[in-house]
Amino acid sequence: QVQLVESGGGLVQTGGSLRLSCAASGRTSSTYAMGWFRQAPGKEREFVATITWSNSTYYADSVKGRFTISRDNARNTMYLQMNSLKPEDTAVYTCAAAPRPYGSSLTTARRYDYWGSGTQVTVSS
Repeated sequence: QVQLVESGGGLVQTGGSLRLSCAASGRTSSTYAMGWFRQAPGKEREFVATITWSNSTYYADSVKGRFTISRDNARNTMYLQMNSLKPEDTAVYTCAAAPRPYGSSLTTARRYDYWGSGTQVTVSS
């Protein structure tokens, strides 16, 4: 019902910036929140940031002060501005949509029902 496509990943040096985009299509009017998760090789998938349609935002401690999540409702697009990138930010970043206004915490993957395919972010030292 909801399709998500990420873009904007790439290779940057430590301290650089990238902006990721997530374009949503389908029944987006029923989406309560959208978020970003990431998974590095050999590590568990982890929460990065989320934003609700009431404009509440939440960030993982590891990215607070460096990353900013936002959305453009007219374009059905969500963004993740990543500044002061570190090698430990290297991962596949995936966007997700949560259609329900209730359930588990928005910081957990199980809250989200729809997922994109991911975009690679590599930060070199």
